[in-house]
Amino acid sequence: MNMRIIVALMYALLGTFLSGHAQEKGSVLIKHGTVLTITNGEMENTDVLIERGIITEIGQGLVAPDGVETVDATGKYVMPGIIDAHSHIAGVHINEWTHPVTAEVTMEESVNPNDINIYWALAGGVTTINLMHGSANVIGGRNETLKLRYGAGLEELPFEGAPQTIKFALGENPTRVHGQGFGVQPRTRMGVEQVIREHFDAALDYKRRREAYLKAKKEYDNRPKGIPPLPVARNLRLEVLADIIDGKILVHCHSYRADEILMLMRVFEDYGIEGYTFQHANEAFKVAPELRKNGAHTSVFSDWWAYKFEVYYSTAYNASILNANGITNSINSDSGELIRHLNHEAAKTVHYGGTSVEEALKMITINPAIQLGIDNRVGSVEEGKHGDVAIWSGHPLSVYSMCEKTFIDGKKYFDRERDDDDMRLKIDPEADYEEPARRWYEREKYEDSCLQGAIVRFGEEGMSIQQGSY
Repeated sequence: MNMRIIVALMYALLGTFLSGHAQEKGSVLIKHGTVLTITNGEMENTDVLIERGIITEIGQGLVAPDGVETVDATGKYVMPGIIDAHSHIAGVHINEWTHPVTAEVTMEESVNPNDINIYWALAGGVTTINLMHGSANVIGGRNETLKLRYGAGLEELPFEGAPQTIKFALGENPTRVHGQGFGVQPRTRMGVEQVIREHFDAALDYKRRREAYLKAKKEYDNRPKGIPPLPVARNLRLEVLADIIDGKILVHCHSYRADEILMLMRVFEDYGIEGYTFQHANEAFKVAPELRKNGAHTSVFSDWWAYKFEVYYSTAYNASILNANGITNSINSDSGELIRHLNHEAAKTVHYGGTSVEEALKMITINPAIQLGIDNRVGSVEEGKHGDVAIWSGHPLSVYSMCEKTFIDGKKYFDRERDDDDMRLKIDPEADYEEPARRWYEREKYEDSCLQGAIVRFGEEGMSIQQGSY
């Protein structure tokens, strides 16, 4: 049997074993494209063969096996699917803000597989997202890494075998929600640090007591003599925190200011936590050497800031400075709109700071894959990796280029030429006119009222209005 078939079968069987159900895989031969491999340079006039969801061959003159579709990519660019390390699209509920620490909750089933934003993201070449909990809590819920298999059921969206990640948040969001909103710690940035330390200490104590109890219970069950051990009930919140300390769960932390970034690195050093990512990190450029020293990652906006006071001080050179300091940095969206053109957001780093085209592409492919712990499977075009690729009309960093086709595991989920209903549009041609018209009128009326001396603030907590100005 051909070696590439063996590799494809092994991955397919492993995926079925891990998930308990088979997620749909596809096969396709993409011919004559300029392949942006990300990890092995640029290959002109090159073919990519995907079989049963796995890239099995990259080269020239490849022949499609029987029954495998051939796509002509002459004059076009082929790149790995874009990965967004910070997204909220398809989220049903984003914040469990009833306590400063809610590590026990998960985004796993808080997902709407029918959200049209999934399709719109595919139209921008995005194949994988980190669906994140919100930033109302110091330690929020666990996130879910998803593949954007639009049209599939809820059980088919999770990225098989992806490590668990969790959301932390520093600064104004948790202090406002809990200190100001509920009158509980944290009210200040000092309190944020103490909440983390107190709960980590509690988790370590819980783990010690729980493991001692389980050991004693096992011994008692084997030889039921004397007094049975005093039970230590399972506490999922503390269990998750203990797993963070043990390195089983990756932290992605909402942050803005340099001082709070330094604070969390000191805390994590005290507890031996590694492999974490600072999300947003608008002032990370100020502490780039410290980030590199601690092995921290960053996931930033290209040029989005000043939407509230604590993010007033930033720079469009942030990503380039971080990259120049050897930090694994990604560009994220945190937005249902920006996710549609993350290629443009990455391109801005070439203009601001002179980041190379190769490094800019890494910020939306292999770098976010590293931050999510999935870089051994996606993020580059390599034999043995998942067949998550997109075909572009021109170089993806060009403002004139469009994503023409998007494949996940070798199955086509977006095709610009065959989008009969043009689902990229917000208007449904089959829908009743009166209801969309009414919503449009109410939105226009609402926005007009907001212009009269009010500031509309959008964020992970939803929308709020503040009278006056900063």
